[in-house]
Amino acid sequence: MDFLPSAQARLAGLDQPLSIGHGQTNSQPTTVRHLLERLEVQVGHRVLDVGSGSGWTTALLGHLVGPTGSVTGVEVVPELVDFGRANLAGYAMPWVRIEPARPGALGTPGAAPFDRILVSAEASRLPRPLVDQLAADGVMVLPLRGRLTVVRPPTDPGGEPVVERHGRYRFVPLIEPAGDGQ
Repeated sequence: MDFLPSAQARLAGLDQPLSIGHGQTNSQPTTVRHLLERLEVQVGHRVLDVGSGSGWTTALLGHLVGPTGSVTGVEVVPELVDFGRANLAGYAMPWVRIEPARPGALGTPGAAPFDRILVSAEASRLPRPLVDQLAADGVMVLPLRGRLTVVRPPTDPGGEPVVERHGRYRFVPLIEPAGDGQ
């Protein structure tokens, strides 16, 4: 309930996406479980949460990495940056933060590399700027053209990322800066 607008709090026990305003949703709990299972987050990891929304998945990731790790959530909707930050404030996790998305950038290239990247919005193409922010043994999980997709960096310099596709999912669209992607 801490990560929902008050009008939605009564629906917190349902296994369905719930509106958090501004055309965005908190994903269905079973969907979040599938995303986090595929992400394989470990204690001490550095994690990027793209599309942090209400801060719910950002907080879950913070719990998984613990105080020896770090989680940076980025969000494009200014009101949701404030909402997510306010929601996180009630939890003692100084290793977790939410930042506004930088215009023209996808993720936080200056803070890379990340061990794990979770993208909670559907991409229409593989976002290469995010692949480039992965550590050499990193993992990114995102919905890509309706499929849950796990991406690992190329095994050879100049090679293609390793991509696995899993079940079908529906998400709000990823807002990609012009010129990014592949």
